[in-house]
Amino acid sequence: MTEMLRLSDTTLHHLATNVKQPGYNRAEVRIGIVHLGIGAFHRAHQAVYTDSVLASGDNRWGILGVSLRSGDTKEAIGPQDGLYTVASRDGGGDSFRVIGSVAKVLVAPENPEPVLIAMADPEVRIVSLTVTEKGYCYSPATASLDESHADIVHDLAHPHAPRSAIGFIVEALARRRANGTAPFTLLSCDNLPSNGETLKRVVTRFAELRDAALGRYIGENIAFPSTMVDRIVPATTDADRATTARATGLFDAWPIMTEPFTQWVVEDHFPSGRPAWEDFGATFVDNVDAFELMKLRLLNGSHSTLAYLGYLAGHETVADVMKAEGFGAFIQTMMDDEITSTLPPLPGFDLDAYKAQLRERFRNPALRHRTWQIAMDGSQKLPQRLLNTIRKRLEQKKPFDYLALGVAGWMRYATGVDEKGQPIDVRDPLVGQFKQRTTGKTKASDLVDAFLGLEEIFGADLPKSQQFRETVAHKLESLQKHGAAASVLV
Repeated sequence: MTEMLRLSDTTLHHLATNVKQPGYNRAEVRIGIVHLGIGAFHRAHQAVYTDSVLASGDNRWGILGVSLRSGDTKEAIGPQDGLYTVASRDGGGDSFRVIGSVAKVLVAPENPEPVLIAMADPEVRIVSLTVTEKGYCYSPATASLDESHADIVHDLAHPHAPRSAIGFIVEALARRRANGTAPFTLLSCDNLPSNGETLKRVVTRFAELRDAALGRYIGENIAFPSTMVDRIVPATTDADRATTARATGLFDAWPIMTEPFTQWVVEDHFPSGRPAWEDFGATFVDNVDAFELMKLRLLNGSHSTLAYLGYLAGHETVADVMKAEGFGAFIQTMMDDEITSTLPPLPGFDLDAYKAQLRERFRNPALRHRTWQIAMDGSQKLPQRLLNTIRKRLEQKKPFDYLALGVAGWMRYATGVDEKGQPIDVRDPLVGQFKQRTTGKTKASDLVDAFLGLEEIFGADLPKSQQFRETVAHKLESLQKHGAAASVLV
């Protein structure tokens, strides 16, 4: 049996006829965007919008992808000339499209200098980021730079050989300033509240620590538009690779499996220019905060709650959780009775339809989005996805029992032992602190006290709230006594 051809520029003509491929000459594409954090989400989202821009005839916006940690993405799509397949999946079947907007991938830890050279190139007018919450080297409770973070300490001591996204950004801006090159726009596409403002805060503070004048320059001259991004992107499996190969006729080492739905809301502040993403579905607005808060609290908050409680109840995927008794009704009540009242008005936006659409997306049987995957890095996600919503409910003097069960579910999960006494592979930057604080503790109130000592998650205010402490402890006790499946029925 002959070995299947691998996806690349030279094999594109072998693609199955029903697979959409780049409708432009990739050799003519110029690099206009450097993207830090070239993971699955970026390749399913911003890179797809940009591929459409390139196909429209504007060849100035090719993407240089940068991996800040491992070389996995480069190893997968580098031999494929940056090409990869996006499969949109729902109950009606799959559709496949090859994306060509990623022109090249660099691995920063292998050699930081080529990354810095690229970021300093005058043709690069946007540096975008999907580095996840922990990539900002900030305290999630305060959204300020963690000046004791190991990467920040390193980058201040070795500014010309940075490790963090923040270090790369500031060094590149320092070089452009020294060369008289116009600055690029910084575009955060991560799930952070006011992500542009958060990025500005940490970048400017880091620059101030390096050089006060550089900090002032960045604060006064760099644009940091905020965004809201939305598309569910499960981790790719070997079965997905096999499915993609059969459908397209070419082997792809790292195809992306996602849902048909995609949304991108962007503040329109790009002094150095930008692609016409709005021609292909992006929405440009003056202020993205209301959209972002809606998505963080309704989608991300519900998603995390389903992940922790669903995992504890023994369900592998979100769709499995939504099929189980009680979970769909639980999430709908949490959305309607506890989250909606905390959102700012969105005139003309049908919020009820949006919530119904979210629940339908969660039920998509073709997306095998694992609860364990969503549960990763909970310490970084909890403040903006659940805790800030609870703060608003406390301010409104309204109950938050459903949200509290989500927080208790995270605590139960973070102890590292499931309902059957089996170990949980907890992936989190603070996992060492979890173990240190909870070892030997079994009583719900003691565990809550232990977790509330993590000020970087809960801040200084929530641990002082007797209502918060008692409500979460009551919910954690229910999880311990009755389990997650029964607790959502109460």
